[in-house]
Amino acid sequence: MEKQTLPNATLILVFGILSIVGCCCYGIIGLVFAIVALVLAKKATALYTENPELYEGYTNVKTGKILAIIGLIISIIYIILLIISFSMYGFMTPEQMQEIFEQYQ
Repeated sequence: MEKQTLPNATLILVFGILSIVGCCCYGIIGLVFAIVALVLAKKATALYTENPELYEGYTNVKTGKILAIIGLIISIIYIILLIISFSMYGFMTPEQMQEIFEQYQ
């Protein structure tokens, strides 16, 4: 019997990569991609553990899961830092930022 590729194995890998890249967009996009990749990886892992001899491509799932976890952690840290910076400094307009820069020159 010929082995089939795990469903969404490549998609999980791509979403894991996008979760790391997306953490630069205020953390929200990276958070979404990481959560979706982790949910899909959980389903693919459950499918693989039932019949490992029927499927291939599990390395993509493992790699995508690791990347999604890294992207999730980076996104959460970035969101926490944004919340801290907004609570300490508030939202400033460009004119206010220019005044602060002029004070320190």
